[in-house]
Amino acid sequence: MKELGRILALWRGRAVWLAAGLMISLIALGAGVGLMDVAGRTIGLAVAFGVLAAPLALRALGVTRVVGRYLERLVTHEATFRALADLRVWFFRGLAGSAAGGLGFRQAGDVLARLVGDVEALDGLYLRILVPLAGAVLLLPGLILLLWGVGADAALSVGLLFVLAAFVLPALSARGAAAAGGRLATASAGLRIAALDAFTGLREVRAFSAEGRMLAAVQAREANLLAAQHDLARRTALAAALALLCAQAAILVALLAAGAHPAIAVGAVFLVFAGFEAANALPRAGALAGHAAAAARRVLDAAEAPPPVIDPAAPAQVPEDTTLRFDGVHFRWRPDHPAVFDGLSLEIPPASRVALLGPSGAGKSTLAALALKLAAPQQGRVLLGGTDLARLPASAVRQRIGWLGQTTHLFDDTIRHNLLLARPDADDPALWAALEAAQIASVVRDLPDGLDTWVGEGGTRFSGGQGRRLALARALLSPAPILILDEPCAGLDAETERAFLSTLNEAAEGRTIIMIAHRLVGVERLDRIWRLSAGHAVAAAS
Repeated sequence: MKELGRILALWRGRAVWLAAGLMISLIALGAGVGLMDVAGRTIGLAVAFGVLAAPLALRALGVTRVVGRYLERLVTHEATFRALADLRVWFFRGLAGSAAGGLGFRQAGDVLARLVGDVEALDGLYLRILVPLAGAVLLLPGLILLLWGVGADAALSVGLLFVLAAFVLPALSARGAAAAGGRLATASAGLRIAALDAFTGLREVRAFSAEGRMLAAVQAREANLLAAQHDLARRTALAAALALLCAQAAILVALLAAGAHPAIAVGAVFLVFAGFEAANALPRAGALAGHAAAAARRVLDAAEAPPPVIDPAAPAQVPEDTTLRFDGVHFRWRPDHPAVFDGLSLEIPPASRVALLGPSGAGKSTLAALALKLAAPQQGRVLLGGTDLARLPASAVRQRIGWLGQTTHLFDDTIRHNLLLARPDADDPALWAALEAAQIASVVRDLPDGLDTWVGEGGTRFSGGQGRRLALARALLSPAPILILDEPCAGLDAETERAFLSTLNEAAEGRTIIMIAHRLVGVERLDRIWRLSAGHAVAAAS
């Protein structure tokens, strides 16, 4: 259970809330058990002597229990929500640090499952495991002491049954459910992957009349999830049934020990019932701990993956010179993948305009990833102003090198906030200047809300060309002196492509422009053209 311990360590910032919820829960639990004990004794005396009197302690314990239960729900749930919110922020930061270039080899549905499903599975770590476990630890000695007056043998027997129900069964249940919990987490992620894939490609699914096949794939994943849920539910029910048998056996022991003394018998039964009721959730918690442990493992694996490029402990000063040079670069994405570059060397002077051409898989986008320090060469160096990027922090490199990709994303937010992603401190005049440079300002001005217009998911409010111009405005808003344009016209028709490139020629004056493309349109203003082939760069024109 070391993964669950790691999650608890991440929650130390909410220790006050967690401790307060735990203390209130124990107070409410003690009041509840005390209430049952006093009530049992009172009823027993009434049966024995025919007198029923509600002592002051009964009233006080009743009020304490009600108020305590209310405060327990309030504080423990608030503590859980705050802890889970912190965990999601920590997860996102870890994922962003280890996947700065995108999800890479991860699947979007799997990441979503970890961020949503696996984090939600951890809400029971505090509410269903830690709080009941602390109550059981408190109850065990109290239960034995209160029953000692009935008989030492009975007290020890009930204590042994309590240990079996509250500690032994949950531990065995957790071990037995570990594999089932892992299958449940994996099956849940598989269903999200299949469903998200089907929804994302719904247009293609309809175009090829593949609805039935996609539905069958989703249903197959759903069947796997249901099977895993059934397995875990079966284990949970078995643990609960065994705990119930322990509780009934403890009540029987208390009745036999009390013998013919009704006052003692009723009080003992009430006390045992209250004690085992409080610990009744632990066997279920044990079964759920396997799922929580698997969820914790998946969350930690994704969030604690090492970054693709580690920043230097003692970074060098960022150079003013913006010459970008690739010196004998060897690179492959994975050891079992073919080499992308095999001794690549080229130099891009400041304020120059170059094009990198080549077929798919030639390494054009990989070159951009290396320049942005999203990946590091296995051999050779990438230098900015004569300084190896390995000696510079990634944030400083990305302040000097901007990027505009073929699938640049527009967030489901306002135009203003989409632009501010590149420069958070930009004022309105700077935003309008970037829009003017990208020749999209007139379109934005005609919108009722101007800069505060919502762009829609993926920029659906705008056409492909308009969306690409908004992305260009965002890139131009960045103060970076080097701009890498990775297939910026992909998906645009020929006329829109020529218009976009003409705009780019004027808007990016004075910056280094690195155009990555399959082909040239003819309106680009270029100083040099490089062709990538067989892991090398060959100068095609100058």
